[in-house]
Amino acid sequence: MARSPKELDKERVADLAREFRQRSRATVKDRWHAVRFNLVLALQAGVAAALAWVGSHEFLGNPSPVFAPIAAIGTLASSVGQRLRRTVELIIGVAVGIGLGDALVFAAGTGPWQLGLIVFLAIVTTIFLGGGPAVVTQAAATAVLIVTVQSRAEANIEAPRVIDALIGGFAGLVVITLLLPLNPLRVVDRAARPALGRLAEELTETAEAIRTRDPGRAQAALDRLREVESHMQGFEEALEGGRETSVLSPVRWHRRGALTQYVESSEYIEHAVHNSGTLIRRAVTAIEDGEPIPEEMSAAVGLLAESVRLLRKDLGHGVRPEATREQALQAIGQAGRAYAEGVGFSGSVVIAQVRTTGSDLLRATGIERLEANQLVRRAAGGHAGEAAETAAGEPGVPASDRPSDTPSSEAGPVAR
Repeated sequence: MARSPKELDKERVADLAREFRQRSRATVKDRWHAVRFNLVLALQAGVAAALAWVGSHEFLGNPSPVFAPIAAIGTLASSVGQRLRRTVELIIGVAVGIGLGDALVFAAGTGPWQLGLIVFLAIVTTIFLGGGPAVVTQAAATAVLIVTVQSRAEANIEAPRVIDALIGGFAGLVVITLLLPLNPLRVVDRAARPALGRLAEELTETAEAIRTRDPGRAQAALDRLREVESHMQGFEEALEGGRETSVLSPVRWHRRGALTQYVESSEYIEHAVHNSGTLIRRAVTAIEDGEPIPEEMSAAVGLLAESVRLLRKDLGHGVRPEATREQALQAIGQAGRAYAEGVGFSGSVVIAQVRTTGSDLLRATGIERLEANQLVRRAAGGHAGEAAETAAGEPGVPASDRPSDTPSSEAGPVAR
């Protein structure tokens, strides 16, 4: 029996309400996750601000130490990996802003036109001195504070204010290096998780798409893989922060070895992402063209996905990634068997890209180029190499889809 328009409207409204509730729950969950992720940063900022206030108030006798807590918070609020440089820039910006602000207040008093003029002069001066955006912003903000907060009677005390800023910046560095230093390996692992997790998921989806001959599923995996680019940027920033912490914080020096392994693997992780994109794109074509697809092809891509998961786990725990190497070589071996069973042209590209991506993962585990190439050849049994030569020599194939031991221009230069 057909339902009435009124019943359909009620059902539609109920569906919308249910969807809204689900999105609301997800939003609250995401927000709580963001709070937990930044809880240590908030604690660091609070401790640094309090420490800066005490230092300025007690050592300088400043009854209203405004600039010390601001400088401390500015140090903590800067990008991870740039805090030492940011602190120096902050001090320079504060000094410029204080000098110009006090000079103008002494000469012309306070008011709206004085405020506009001092902001203009602070920006022009810091740009002339070669300051970056952080210095320019800090100089302008400090000048505004001088003109609007400080009275004329308090002018011409530049040195104590600069020292105030120095105390704040120093307090921030003390907190992040000695009192509450982050675990650099955990920070990097947390940043790498979205990129490597997404890569593993989409390779798994591709393996299933190959097995079920579903080109739409493989195309959807390729579309989602593009999100990894944004995750890789966060990963690189986290690596900078990890290096900074491991150098500045004595209590984190023992993490240098594990962190170095992560740093050295980052280049090859990025290449693995690019080469996986080529793999998935050609898998879509192989399915759409109805090429022969042996079971081993799907198995090879699935094993490649599992090796990515193992790599993230091993690097995050700071252990030798032996399991990753074994899994990557198994993937390459399955690819060689798939080629021996018989594949079409796009299939041969998929096979060769399994070999190339597997080589990236081997390099990410710390294996040198020559050794990695030897292991790949032995695992492939010569078959994947034949696939690479066949596809690379085929006329009319885009450079980004030519598998070889030297990756495409799309993947960037890689030494193998």
